[in-house]
Amino acid sequence: MQLHDNPPRTPALVAQLVTIWAAAVRATHTFLSPAEVTAIQAYVPTALTQVPDLCVAVDDQQRPIGFMGVADHHLEMLFLDPTVRGRGLGRQLLTHGIVAYQVTSLTVNEQNPQARGFYEHLGFRVTERHAVDEQGQPYPVLTMVLPADAGPENFD
Repeated sequence: MQLHDNPPRTPALVAQLVTIWAAAVRATHTFLSPAEVTAIQAYVPTALTQVPDLCVAVDDQQRPIGFMGVADHHLEMLFLDPTVRGRGLGRQLLTHGIVAYQVTSLTVNEQNPQARGFYEHLGFRVTERHAVDEQGQPYPVLTMVLPADAGPENFD
């Protein structure tokens, strides 16, 4: 597995990342209906092209298998192909985000306990709860912050 920082955001790459996003959301965001996933998916290409920093994880054949987006030290997105979950790729991406992009905060859906647990395991702590997401939809979100004394050197 390799990480590529800010690769050219070609239509082909964006399409591959949208496919990963959709598969990941179907696997982890069980609170969303199929229609809701489809509606949200319409915004993903724009988010991928507009996020300031994009890091793409690729396999040995250079196929994308996961990605993260960062803006102003805030993790905007982190999604993995469900077939590679549980292999440490999320940890590698997030660690890279902390080191390379100084990620210190993120927002996670409250209804996605696996993601919350993953971020808590890596040292992030909930600091705020909002009843609606960033688009004003009724999906509660949690703001999480990495304490100053936490970081990749402290990961177990």
